[in-house]
Amino acid sequence: MMENRVLTALVLVVLIGLAGSAYAEEDAPSQLPVPRFVTLNADEVNLRTGPGLRYPVRLVLKKDGLPVQIIKEFDVWRQIEDKDGDEGWVHKSLLSGKRAVIVSGPVQTLLRKPDEGTKPVVKLEPGVIAGLDRCEKEWCYLSVASYKGWLKRENIWGVYPDEKFSK
Repeated sequence: MMENRVLTALVLVVLIGLAGSAYAEEDAPSQLPVPRFVTLNADEVNLRTGPGLRYPVRLVLKKDGLPVQIIKEFDVWRQIEDKDGDEGWVHKSLLSGKRAVIVSGPVQTLLRKPDEGTKPVVKLEPGVIAGLDRCEKEWCYLSVASYKGWLKRENIWGVYPDEKFSK
């Protein structure tokens, strides 16, 4: 009788393990790291309460190129979070692997070189979205309209503190 219970328990453990590994594969179907930053690929993106069209729209984001963070994946759906912490599910076709960042804090100065003593290029207001070209140590090279230059990583949202990024 005791042997049957042990055998049943072992079978359950194996089955739970198999189910868990199958879920893990479904949990990240893209095989890309989660979390990761991406951008919106449409002018209007509905953030839904769950991964599917049957779920109600919680919020609409209205900015093509807006950086967001993918925090979960399920099938063709991605749960994203914006800079303000708003979360929701979107279809993967509404996202792009193109990278961008948002200027944070007070007004920032884009610099010609990754050195605080170098010439300024342009002043950037908080909330400005800039294209992300690359990051080297504590600096990132950005483009805004026709301006290009360096800004400290700590003054932007859309790149991880220790992330090595290059196009």
